[in-house]
Amino acid sequence: MAEAEEALRTLAHNVRAARRRAALSLDELGRRAKVSKGALVGLEKAQGNPNFATLVRLADTLGVSVSALLEGPAEGRVRVVTADAVMPLWTGVRGSEARLMLTTSGPAPVEVWRWRLEPGEEYPSHPHQAGVVETVSVTSGRMTLVVDGVEHPVETGQTATFDGDAPHTYRGDGTEPCHLVMTVHLPPRPASTA
Repeated sequence: MAEAEEALRTLAHNVRAARRRAALSLDELGRRAKVSKGALVGLEKAQGNPNFATLVRLADTLGVSVSALLEGPAEGRVRVVTADAVMPLWTGVRGSEARLMLTTSGPAPVEVWRWRLEPGEEYPSHPHQAGVVETVSVTSGRMTLVVDGVEHPVETGQTATFDGDAPHTYRGDGTEPCHLVMTVHLPPRPASTA
């Protein structure tokens, strides 16, 4: 319980700081991210339990990675993250899950995700901000990637990439769970003015 409360406090701090850096009011952030002002007020007070889709919309609107909203300060030059140390950000009704393992630093960060898709289960994603590129590499099983309504089968050993600013869905296919590594390449951040 204490870990969850600490994570919520970190999220609250990071959302508030990113909103202020972007010079957005709560009303404007809510309008752009399609999140109610009440939910944002609660989130910035470390109250509530935002879902994965809300976190993605906030990150996209603020021009940061999802993990930039979730992570505390960096601890050193090398980070090693195990899957069991990271809580799933999405869990499907059949047991599918998505875990954000880490986000690289630098002007064009990359999110690294581990997904498990159960057969027949899918996750529809809203379009991301312009410049986001996603790559999925299937390590076992098979999936169907749907981009702009067009289905693309991706099997063990195959990798697909696409512009993330289009509607897209990940669906597990076959009879076994599909395991994949996804990278989300975020556009370069604007240079800060000092």
